[in-house]
Formats: sequence, structure tokens, C-alpha cells
Amino acid sequence: MVAALVAGSLFTKQLLWTPISAINMTDIVSNQFKMSGASFSGIDKNGQPFKIKAKTGRQEYEKPDIVFLDIVSGTVTRESDGHRITDNISANQGQYNRATKTIKLLGNVRVDSSNGDKIRTEELVIKL
Repeated sequence: MVAALVAGSLFTKQLLWTPISAINMTDIVSNQFKMSGASFSGIDKNGQPFKIKAKTGRQEYEKPDIVFLDIVSGTVTRESDGHRITDNISANQGQYNRATKTIKLLGNVRVDSSNGDKIRTEELVIKL
């Protein structure tokens, strides 16, 4: 098999090599998986729907319950005084903890609520 691959590349005069130095071993060792366009949705502890999406998501071997998110956005619905309120959220980064069912939003956190409320902060934790 190896001989056929080498012979084939010699006939076409093209050798495709990936130098070992080009492989980021730290990234391979620290990340269990990576996702592009990550999204998830569900029902929170109060029976209200939520949707979260991120440009990228990854999980690390040392922290299997946490999904690290980049460029996060989504909606969280809640009840307040008998009214249903939808919160549109966004942040630079997030950490979804599957065990505690919380999402920690970090960096330029914005919450715009359907009732007109607005929150601007650098860190916010939401219990789902």
C-alpha cells in the first residue's frame, strides 16, 4: 500500500506532505472536539424554552462537563408577573456547564428584553 502511494506520487510528480511542525499538538491534546456553528436548545427548569448558538464550540478533556463557546447569541424566555418575556442575549464568549445547567457569558455581554429592559456587563451567569 505504501509503495503504491509513493509510486503514484512519483508518476504525477506531486508529493503532498504535511510537516509535523505545522500540526498544533497543544490544540489536539487539549481539545476533545470542536464544532462550527454550534447550537442547542431546550427547556429550562421553569419549563421555558431557550436557544443558544455560537460561532464555534469546543470541549476539553480536563473539563468534560463544560462546552466553551465563542461569539455567543441566543434567546431565553421567562415569566415575570404573569407576562412572558424574551431576552435576546449576546456575548464574546460563553461556558455552558452541562452538569449545573448554567451558562456563563463573558465579554461584552448584552441582554435586550422584550419588556424594554437592557443589561450591559462583562460577565453574567444564567441558570437554565
